[in-house]
Amino acid sequence: MPDIDRSIYKGGIGEVVEKKSRFIATIEPVTSKEEAEAMIAACKKKYWDARHNCSAYIIADTVDILHSSDDGEPSGTAGKPMLDILVAQGLKNVCVVVTRYFGGTLLGTGGLVRAYQAAVKAGLEQCTFIEKKKGIKATVALDYNDVGKIQYLFATQKVETISTDYGEKVLMSLIIPYDAFSNVKEKLVDITSGKSSFQDVSEAYYALVEGEIKLWMKD
Repeated sequence: MPDIDRSIYKGGIGEVVEKKSRFIATIEPVTSKEEAEAMIAACKKKYWDARHNCSAYIIADTVDILHSSDDGEPSGTAGKPMLDILVAQGLKNVCVVVTRYFGGTLLGTGGLVRAYQAAVKAGLEQCTFIEKKKGIKATVALDYNDVGKIQYLFATQKVETISTDYGEKVLMSLIIPYDAFSNVKEKLVDITSGKSSFQDVSEAYYALVEGEIKLWMKD
């Protein structure tokens, strides 16, 4: 897992016009090749009367899957330039379809490359981005008299609380910055005199999205 995974949380649609040709970019987050292909099919159905529906996607996997299609445009003038924009932005798990309505004027290879890339950029401007940080998800059970000191520790180490249950002990579900985990683990044991330690430990990505902690567990 890389330390930070930049991706799209909400997709968007952008449009540019070049010599009366319309280029409409539809961008969505996807998690598999099947989702990406389904999105491409949906765009082709929606824009059934367009001359071209060119596409590109990147799926994060053990080996990243990269795809591009010119969909009838001259080879190398659409799909690959679109893919290059996604790569340059450091994005993964994203799919873009650029729909072209021909305006009657040929743009040439250079003009097509510029137009398709401009459309992708216009679509990205309408998307909501997030940076998923690498972390450790864990739970801990605390005595009530240790809670204040541990909460202070978590605040200084930027540990995020997912949930807290109050029963015989205080049970907290947490996401801890990956690089801080060893230090926080050691201090937790020290502060509680060995009475508490992290349980149910697993790697995950996390991000603060619209005021809430979102998790993406490692496969």
